[in-house]
Amino acid sequence: MPVRSVCVFCGASIGSNPAYRQAAVALGEAIARRGLTLVYGGGAVGLMGTVADAAMAAGGEVIGIIPQSLVDAEVGHNGLSRLEVVDGMHARKARMAELSDAFIALPGGLGTLEELFEVWTWGQLGYHAKPLGLLDVNGFYAKLGGFLDHIVEEGFVRPQHRAMLLLGEQADALLDGMDEFVAPVAPKWVDRAPD
Repeated sequence: MPVRSVCVFCGASIGSNPAYRQAAVALGEAIARRGLTLVYGGGAVGLMGTVADAAMAAGGEVIGIIPQSLVDAEVGHNGLSRLEVVDGMHARKARMAELSDAFIALPGGLGTLEELFEVWTWGQLGYHAKPLGLLDVNGFYAKLGGFLDHIVEEGFVRPQHRAMLLLGEQADALLDGMDEFVAPVAPKWVDRAPD
């Protein structure tokens, strides 16, 4: 399936390294340059606002999905192509997934990881066949990658499902990899207990 829209998960903070902001700008620009739609969490703050601003400035289409509670906290982005306000976090994630053909995680915190792992689990279970990846800025995700390899070695995740998560240090290379992605055909269950 061709990638026409990319959901970006990322921090509502800017992080401590200027490279994170630079990567968010580069990703927003790359998505717009390719004529893709950026789908994200609708915030105006942190890396969320940065990636959206970069895509908008580069002439891209940006759709934000944000819960009413965050609009009330005045963190919603008012300069997007479209901002959809939903009832809560579950509705937000479902709508982002519905609108997206691929998923990329920039550096971020607990929310970023939770969104990434949920959409990855959906792919593992066969609910979708969409590519997902990490933009590994300055080795931000290197330790996570090691842990993911560990859970494969320990028999909790199939190697095919581990390989679903693409890794790239540059936005364009990661987006290129997503165009070539083929979802694995393997059951989620690594083994079954004997009856």
